Amino acid sequence: MDDRLDNSKSRDVWGLIREFNAGRDPMMLERKYNKMRKNALSFFRGTCHLFYRDLPVTSSLNLAPHAWICGDLHLENFGAYKGDDRQIYFGINDFDEGMLAPCTWDVARLVTSIFLAAESLSLDCAEGERLAEVYLNRYAATLRSGSIRAIVADNAFGIVAELLKKIGRRKRQELLDERTELIGDRRQLKFDDDKILKIDRDKYELVRQVIFDWAQTQDRADFFEVLDIGFRVAGNGSLGLDRYLILVAGKGSPERNYLLDFKQQPLYVLPTFLSDVQPQWENSATRVMKVQQLVQSAPPALLAAIDFNNSSYLLRELQPTQDKIELKDANIGIDRLETLVATMAEVTAFAQLHSSGKLGAAIAQELLDFGENLDWQQDVLIYANNYARQVHSDYQDFCQVTLEQ
Repeated sequence: MDDRLDNSKSRDVWGLIREFNAGRDPMMLERKYNKMRKNALSFFRGTCHLFYRDLPVTSSLNLAPHAWICGDLHLENFGAYKGDDRQIYFGINDFDEGMLAPCTWDVARLVTSIFLAAESLSLDCAEGERLAEVYLNRYAATLRSGSIRAIVADNAFGIVAELLKKIGRRKRQELLDERTELIGDRRQLKFDDDKILKIDRDKYELVRQVIFDWAQTQDRADFFEVLDIGFRVAGNGSLGLDRYLILVAGKGSPERNYLLDFKQQPLYVLPTFLSDVQPQWENSATRVMKVQQLVQSAPPALLAAIDFNNSSYLLRELQPTQDKIELKDANIGIDRLETLVATMAEVTAFAQLHSSGKLGAAIAQELLDFGENLDWQQDVLIYANNYARQVHSDYQDFCQVTLEQ
């Protein structure tokens, strides 16, 4: 099979990016492009559409068993979240591109992100290769085991254990105090020019009304009484789409209020040759919600798909950005990084095993057999290495064009 990238034709990277992001809010788009200029990994995070555009139809990666995948897996798409059972878990935290696809696609995208992160983490080539091998070996071993478990503070190690324990100690009031302020006995959002922006009254009322109408279908409509709404600036690839931070009454004011994330879900990046195997989803938000429910042992709290403003939105309890794994510290150390990527590999395999046999996914035995035969690992390493070089080239072109404008 041919895993080479077809770049025989001229490649207008900036044109492809502009076409994909057409129609998004210009101010938020500029923020997105600024983030993408930070480094090659940030660029990679913001251009998932290029990854699937470039994937050869004849790639050997396409021969792997089909599984429900995140679709945009990378080193910074993992973090802590609170489940419906109120326990804190570590897992994949963004499923905007969730789809039924060869299980190797998530694996190859994650390994590509390892190679791209190596520079900012002060790793040499050998250390980057070592991290990739740790990820691939632990992923395969976890598939072979056939076992599934949730990653929580009691069974986690290293950076992940520290993150989960820190969040476990955090009180609801602390989270509320970071993002809200008390005016008398009532909370309201803290607005700034960076993460939480004010919205006009008309948009406020539209969002408030859609949440009110949806709440009437729930067991406790009073839980979702809206106290305040702001525009939320978060993420990378989704910047430019509508996203709101909503303060609701929850279990009582002022200390038991809840913060909700209300995010527009765009059409996902689906390679055309896979379109026939996908379920017919009602809308994009329903797809994202269902994929999370398929792959996660405990989906995030308060997860719901809601139609709004001629689009579909995903509602869930706020997952603060600081609860994600972000590789800002270049001095993490190779040993701790190995432990981290090994945990990420387990999470990847657990998710695929958990969804096995569901809605067209391969049965568990096929995944176990795939974990036994390791011939595909070299294909993933070669493809990810080649694609990382393509990303670096695209990143340089993107920076040059956008900085000249």
